[in-house]
Amino acid sequence: MTNGFKGLRVYNTLTRAKEDFVPIDEKNVRMYVCGPTVYDYAHIGNARPAIVFDVLFRLLRHLYGEDHVIYVRNITDVDDKINARARRDYPRLPLNEAIREVTRKTADQYHADVAALGCLEPTIEPRATEFVLPRADGLTDMASLIQSLINRGHAYEAKGEILFDTASMPAYGGLSKRKLEDQQAGARIAVEAHKKNPADFVLWKQSSAEEPGWDAQFTVDGAAVAIRGRPGWHIECSAMSAAYLGEEFDIHGGGLDLIFPHHENEIAQSCCAHGRDVMAHYWMHNGFLQVEGRKMSKSEGNFVTIHDLLETQKFGDRKWPGEVLRLAMLMTHYREPIDFSVRKLEEAQAVLDGWYRAVGDVETGAIGCADTVAALSDDLGTTGAIAGLHELRGEAARGSGEARQALKTSAGLLGLLGRTESEWFAAKASEASIDAGSVERAVKERLKQLREKNFAEADRIRDELAAQGIQLMDYKDSESGERRTKWETKR
Repeated sequence: MTNGFKGLRVYNTLTRAKEDFVPIDEKNVRMYVCGPTVYDYAHIGNARPAIVFDVLFRLLRHLYGEDHVIYVRNITDVDDKINARARRDYPRLPLNEAIREVTRKTADQYHADVAALGCLEPTIEPRATEFVLPRADGLTDMASLIQSLINRGHAYEAKGEILFDTASMPAYGGLSKRKLEDQQAGARIAVEAHKKNPADFVLWKQSSAEEPGWDAQFTVDGAAVAIRGRPGWHIECSAMSAAYLGEEFDIHGGGLDLIFPHHENEIAQSCCAHGRDVMAHYWMHNGFLQVEGRKMSKSEGNFVTIHDLLETQKFGDRKWPGEVLRLAMLMTHYREPIDFSVRKLEEAQAVLDGWYRAVGDVETGAIGCADTVAALSDDLGTTGAIAGLHELRGEAARGSGEARQALKTSAGLLGLLGRTESEWFAAKASEASIDAGSVERAVKERLKQLREKNFAEADRIRDELAAQGIQLMDYKDSESGERRTKWETKR
């Protein structure tokens, strides 16, 4: 076998083929995955890469050792909407501090959500705001990467923007398999006439006096150019991956929707700035997600956040444990499209109930999980791994103590069966003890008391519900302007 090969094969989007995974250094296996933009709560589409690459992280740690795998998943907090809100809400704070205040709640919620989904913390979780300008510690930053691209002839300044010159890179389009000449056809050249090529993309965008921005210094054609502005989306990940994983690393992951333009442009920036032919050796992408057979969107009325599933009753008139959501995702191979539905969650719930009954309160033991490792080593074959767990469940139900322990250990590699049977069913009983009908009646009665200005009685109802773990949130109906109330149970 090739040195470093542990039997793991992955589908590489770059070559459109399944390949043996051979790390650059098996003592230092490195993976980068694009994380969330923390403008709002993460939706269930964001849950899929978090879960998929958590399984890969667990598998790599199993194969190469926990101390020999570095997993970087970034937080994108440089975004025009975030920037604008930061300037509006915290005008006296430096921009980075204002952004941190604006995104604190959504970032904290994301961390709580993925923890509830059973995801391990990444080794490193950099924030984009921390890598815009040169750093005291010398780690790679966006402005310095852009200057390197200018110095090497891959970027130019036009109308206050620094742009990547796609024609300067013959291999541009290698990941998405898009030819540069095809991208030129039909492009709106008149709209962006300052570009050399319609496919050229922004590395640094000038901010107006009213817009927030960072003060950056560049040297273009031997002259110093000061541009107060903000970075383009793609340069963020190029800087953060290089900062912690180096100019060339093993795996880059993300959703299928990121192949073009985000990942394509990351490759262009990174390879050209560092003078290399390769950024990541293996590119892995999870498939698209639909909700009940339709593309998820707010306009369709089927936009579901992770928080909605875990904490409210907006999907299937009930809350769902994070482990149920995790298994529902893993029951479809990561590269296949997934139709996320109440029925799929119900199926996952029933499977977990059966597995927990089979393992009882047994703890993870010394019995290995070779079959599960083998299944996952074939391009994260979670469907095959789950089929093996069903077989173990059957053996455990017939009284095999060894199968019970193997089921527990093997499921753990998938991030499942993290509780005991007692804990699992106690949590279910606790959730079921809340009578949704009686809560709704109490909410309606409180609204009635508020309309009649019986505030003391309205407060009494609110406090009584709070004592049961029910949190009320009042809001105005967008059409009628009337007061409405939604509720959720506190964890």
